[in-house]
Amino acid sequence: MIYAILRRFGQMLFVMFGISVIVFLIFFATPGADPAARIAGRNASPEVLAAVRHNFGFDQPLYVQYGLMMQKIFITGDLTSFVNRGWKVVPAVLDSIPVTLSLVFGAAVLWVVVSVIIGMVAAATRDSWIDRLLMAAGLIGISMPVYWLGEVMNLITQSRYHDTWLFGWVPPLGYKNLLDDPKGWFLTLVIPWVTLAVLYIGIYGRVLRAAIIESLQEDYIRTARAKGLSETRILLRHALRTSLIAFVTLFGLDFGALVGGSALLTEVVFGLHGIGKLTYDALQNLDLPMIMATVMYASMFVVLANAVVDFIYILLDPRVRTS
Repeated sequence: MIYAILRRFGQMLFVMFGISVIVFLIFFATPGADPAARIAGRNASPEVLAAVRHNFGFDQPLYVQYGLMMQKIFITGDLTSFVNRGWKVVPAVLDSIPVTLSLVFGAAVLWVVVSVIIGMVAAATRDSWIDRLLMAAGLIGISMPVYWLGEVMNLITQSRYHDTWLFGWVPPLGYKNLLDDPKGWFLTLVIPWVTLAVLYIGIYGRVLRAAIIESLQEDYIRTARAKGLSETRILLRHALRTSLIAFVTLFGLDFGALVGGSALLTEVVFGLHGIGKLTYDALQNLDLPMIMATVMYASMFVVLANAVVDFIYILLDPRVRTS
């Protein structure tokens, strides 16, 4: 078991190394990619370009440039932005992490709880009007783009009905620190949580329903019924537990991707300056150090989520330990 865990950890480090090399080569080694020209500005003289290349180390071999950038990101933390001179990249990323974590964690709690209820009720009432209604509602949630739903929510809560008793409590767009204002933190994130969770409620509810229905056809369920167990106990203690394996796998991958920056559209729509918004602004300005840092951060969370799922499999299924 320890060997399997160490092997997964080694694979995780190898993947992150590969991602960092690919991203570095795309922005620093492809034809036409000249970071010195971005820093020096338009119409810079050859002397200025040469001085910029020397000061930033762009005149050194690529492997030396790569090593210096990784050192500045992971060790010294003094990597600076090419666009906003003197702006430290690593502290900016670290300041954005709590915003993204707050958004994704709250939405994840919401979509897990609601989708589990929907999946269980739909599976228990299979082929009834309740099942069809829940699946139709889930399909509608999947079909609504998050940016469109976010704008509609803003139109309702920030404009049309903001002065009514129904949405008068909704604060202006933005983010408030949890430690400074816990109530304000919660209120500013309620609408973004709902907006982000709607899509995943539909997906996870349908996935869980299918998994439970499949589990109810297994032999151990027939054995449980033969023992006289109630349908409620069979659903909760047997079918649901085995059906959560696919649910947990999907959740681990989606959660890692969202924390890594996939919540970009939600952050942009609601004015939340998280990792996604930071990456979006860096891409708009082609700020290479910021792009490099945010991509490394995103890959770390995605790879870490995959590793955690693998570790859970190792703990739950002994067959995985020898595979």
